[in-house]
Amino acid sequence: MRARYGTPLKVTAGIAAVGAAGLAYAAGFEARSFRLRRVTVPVLPRGMRPLRVLQVSDIHMVCGQRKKRAWLQSLAGLRPDFVVNTGDNLSDPQAVPEVLDALGPLMEYPGVYVFGSNDYYGPTLRNPARYLLEKAQGRHGLNGNAPAVGVVHNPWEDLRDGFDAAGWLDLTNTRGRLKLEGCELAFTGLDDPHIKRDRYELVAGGPEQDADVSVAVVHAPYLRSLDAFTSDGYPLVLAGHTHGGQVCIPFYGALVTNCDLDTDRVKGLSTHRSEGNTAYLHVSAGCGASRYTPVRFACPPEATLLTLTAED
Repeated sequence: MRARYGTPLKVTAGIAAVGAAGLAYAAGFEARSFRLRRVTVPVLPRGMRPLRVLQVSDIHMVCGQRKKRAWLQSLAGLRPDFVVNTGDNLSDPQAVPEVLDALGPLMEYPGVYVFGSNDYYGPTLRNPARYLLEKAQGRHGLNGNAPAVGVVHNPWEDLRDGFDAAGWLDLTNTRGRLKLEGCELAFTGLDDPHIKRDRYELVAGGPEQDADVSVAVVHAPYLRSLDAFTSDGYPLVLAGHTHGGQVCIPFYGALVTNCDLDTDRVKGLSTHRSEGNTAYLHVSAGCGASRYTPVRFACPPEATLLTLTAED
């Protein structure tokens, strides 16, 4: 009996050991291995000086995450011209003070923000395999799914009040403008499409012609939002939500995006086309994860410094 079953047991033990090591790496090291991505996007009028934009997204703060808080505070040393926060700041209803503390140095700079579903609602424990099932069935968020029930309601109003007090512009289904030295920026934002709070009809009409550049901002990069922004002529769309796939396969990439965006554009800079127009799309992989799945694999947490330059 020992000879018959010895090899399979060793194989099983080896697989278990490899899996445990991978989990320890994903949760213990990579999930806290914060990176800065640098991207150049040619969307400004000719002759205009470059603009440095810091995008932070999907912080998913949980009380006590000191390393994440210190890293976010350190980003102020980049001295961006302005900051864009693309939502999902919370993964703990008690963490609003820690989010505001982490972003405090960045709130010394001009900024804009939109919220994501995890700013409004607390996370729920779910089987990660459901993401693959929902992708196969073409179901994402509340697009075809039953509305969320029995969820924790986060104190998002306190988060909003903190951002507003610092002078950041709330782009929840609305427009806003920032005046910087030598240029004027227009922004158009949507509430989170993942939970069907987006209302594009309230902001339709395209870029503002008297601004130097117009930027579209949304948390989840659902195709209906990307199509609307691109068809209206926006040159740049900034989004988050996907976590870059969060758990990726080395040399292959992401398996899911948690929305209807294709996995080839799950993070970083790409383009989007609709009705003959083309826009640059930047999707941040974010710097956090749900408190129930605090892991990352082949997809380190990040923020992005985008340098907007003059068009070719």
